[in-house]
Amino acid sequence: MAHSTKDADLIVSYIQGNEHCFEVLLAKHKQRVYSFIFSKVMNRDITEDIFQDTFIKVIQTIKKGKYNEEGKFLPWVLRIAHNLVIDHFRKNKRFPKFENRDDYDIFAHISEPEKDIETLIIDKQIESVLMDLIYELPQDQADVLMMRLYKGMNFKDIAELTNVSINTALGRMRYALINIRKMVVDKNISLTQ
Repeated sequence: MAHSTKDADLIVSYIQGNEHCFEVLLAKHKQRVYSFIFSKVMNRDITEDIFQDTFIKVIQTIKKGKYNEEGKFLPWVLRIAHNLVIDHFRKNKRFPKFENRDDYDIFAHISEPEKDIETLIIDKQIESVLMDLIYELPQDQADVLMMRLYKGMNFKDIAELTNVSINTALGRMRYALINIRKMVVDKNISLTQ
């Protein structure tokens, strides 16, 4: 198969059972994904682990039929790798939990302890809706929001990990929340029980 074959075509062939197509995809993007992960963690062993986890997740998602990035395979893979890098930092550096939720009201009901099962099911549905909205945000805003709300990272660490100033990270968070609120209104989504 030619090296110039489009990712989308390779994915379709892979879904149809041609395992070789995934090897072609992997060979095509391996260096870029590996370098991306290494640039964040600066450790070969950790990079290898995260690299493998990334492609396990990629395969699982494609096999479940949940891949629909329309020709944006590499950015999608890098986003998965990026989230796994954040998970790694969170596990190993114990970032402080996100406590101050005063002005992030639509997220206030997520992750509160000791809820009855019905409330938990409702919350899971709300969280799922929020995740869908987050994926509609521009990537830089989505990244900051995920790191802040779901990974419990502070803005100094977010700024370092994304190679921007703290003010830029704060600005992205602000715009992300404004955009999410706007989508909630525009789509007439109810986030209350």
